[in-house]
Amino acid sequence: MNTLHRTALLAAAGTALVLSLTACQGDGDANSAPTSGSSVNVQSPSGDASDASGTTGATNSTGSSSTSGSTGSNSGGGSTKTSGSSGSASSGEQASASTPVCAAGDVRITAATQDGPPYTHIVLTAKNTSRHSCRLTGFPHIQFLESHKQDVPAVAKSKPEAPVVLAAGDPAYALVKLSDGGREENNEPVTAFSVMLAGDPTVIAVTAPGSEGIAVDPAKALTGYWTPELRNGADDF
Repeated sequence: MNTLHRTALLAAAGTALVLSLTACQGDGDANSAPTSGSSVNVQSPSGDASDASGTTGATNSTGSSSTSGSTGSNSGGGSTKTSGSSGSASSGEQASASTPVCAAGDVRITAATQDGPPYTHIVLTAKNTSRHSCRLTGFPHIQFLESHKQDVPAVAKSKPEAPVVLAAGDPAYALVKLSDGGREENNEPVTAFSVMLAGDPTVIAVTAPGSEGIAVDPAKALTGYWTPELRNGADDF
């Protein structure tokens, strides 16, 4: 009897021990397993906290959004810069004021007849032969004859509204009246004449167009201002 009783007690004790161990193991699993939706912060090598459950992706996404914002900021900056350029471009007078005045060495002046005979007008072309922009001001100071030392008068209505700024290689034009084209005028033959630019006392010798030169009436001669475009019609003055 004692032996059977002892065996029963040992069996009961073993069962209880198994149940106790099972319960403890179950509690440990329940405590160690993360619940659905929870996150675990992991320290990254860079020192930023990331989420092992997918929050890292959100953080990277946010970073990407931040980069996008930075790009947007740059775009905004570019837009502002463009606006600034537009603003400075609109003030042509201020921009041209900083451009140096064309000197005699910056341009090459040639002459050509305007329209057909009788040749009452010629066109002067001043081409910027320098490697920089320059500002061509006023009108050409012309003297056709040694006997008439006065400059040819300028026609005020031909003055352009905006300053004439020539980039390297660009031309400007001036229309010049020689006579009225009448037979009884006091015309004199001219094969070459002198031109000076405003602000530069250098005398530029210009060859008159045509094999026989041009006929000039000093009392009728007039000149227009330098303009960026050739005027239409020689009868403007």
